[in-house]
Amino acid sequence: MIIRSRAPLRISFGGGGTEVEPYLSERGGVVLNTTIDRYAYGTLRLRDDRQISITSLDYDLVARYKLDEPLPYDGNLDLVKAVIRRLNGGNTDQGLELFLHSDAPPGSGLGSSSTVVVALIGLFQHWRHLPLTNYEIADLAYQIERVDMGIKGGKQDQYAATFGGFNFIEFTRDATIVNPLRVPWDTLNELHYNLLLCYTGQTRLSARIIDTQVERYVQRQEDVLRAMDELKQVATALKNTLLRGKLDDFGALLHEAWINKKRMAPQISDGHIDELYETARKHGALGGKITGAGGGGYMFFYCQFDKKHHVAEQLERLGAQVVDFSFDLRGLQTWEVRQ
Repeated sequence: MIIRSRAPLRISFGGGGTEVEPYLSERGGVVLNTTIDRYAYGTLRLRDDRQISITSLDYDLVARYKLDEPLPYDGNLDLVKAVIRRLNGGNTDQGLELFLHSDAPPGSGLGSSSTVVVALIGLFQHWRHLPLTNYEIADLAYQIERVDMGIKGGKQDQYAATFGGFNFIEFTRDATIVNPLRVPWDTLNELHYNLLLCYTGQTRLSARIIDTQVERYVQRQEDVLRAMDELKQVATALKNTLLRGKLDDFGALLHEAWINKKRMAPQISDGHIDELYETARKHGALGGKITGAGGGGYMFFYCQFDKKHHVAEQLERLGAQVVDFSFDLRGLQTWEVRQ
C-alpha cells in the first residue's frame, strides 16, 4: 500500500504574532491568511519487515529505526518521530517507509515545518482510518510541534495547511474559529495580478525571533503591547477591505501591518530586508511584509499594476528572487496510489 498527502503552504496578510502564547490566551489573536500552490508532500509505504525508514529531501537525510525500539530525539527528523510516536504508538508488527519533501526550504516563512506535520498526520489518518476532523488535525499538529517538541511558534500555520483557502482565524484560550472567506473571483484575480512574491535569499530561525517577541510582551513593554493590539485591528481591516474589493486600501493596510510587526522584535527586519522593502515602495508597491516571523524567507508586495514589473526588476537587482505562485483554495489532501 502506498499513501500520499500534500498540504499547502501559506502567506499571512496580517495578525501574525498575535496567535503566539501567552498573548493568545490573555488577549486573543486574529490572523488573515491564504494558502498558495506550494506544498509539503508525504508518502507512506508499508514494508514487509519491522523497520521504519524516513527519507527527507529537505534535510538530505535518510534514517532507519527498528519498529520495536523507542525513536530517539537526537536532532535529526525529531518532528517526524514525534508524529510517529503519537500516531503509530503500539504498532510493533508493520514496518513503514516515509518519504518527505517541501516546495520551500525550512526557515522560509511560509509555514513549511507545520505544514509537513499536517501532511504526516494526513498519511496516518488515511492509513489508520482515524476519525479526525479538520479542527482535530490542526490542533494535533499544534500539540505535536509546540507542546510535545517545545518548538516556539504560533498557531496559524497548522490551521491554514489543514483547511486551505482564504481564512480569517480567531484564537482564544478556549477555542480556535476558522472563518472561510467567500472572496469574489474578480477580487481574487485582481489581488493575484497585483501581488508579487519574492525570496529574500536568506532563511532564519523563527524561534529566536519569537523568544524575543514573547519576552518583550511578558515584560509588558508598552510599544510591543500597542503594536500587537494594532496588528489585530489591521488584520480585521484587511479582511473587510478584501471582502469589499477595495484592494488599494488593502495594499496600504499591508504597510501598516509591516510597520507594527517590526515593532515586536528587532530581529524581524535587518538592513537587507529594509532595503528590499523601501525599494519596492519607491518603485510602486503600496505595501507588503515578510510572510512569517521575520528575519528572512519570503516577502510579498501589493503593487500598482503598471509598476509591478519595475518593482520585480529592482528587487532582483538587489538579489531577491521573484517567484510565480497562485492561490490554492484546498487544504490537506490524501490519496492511495493504485498499483
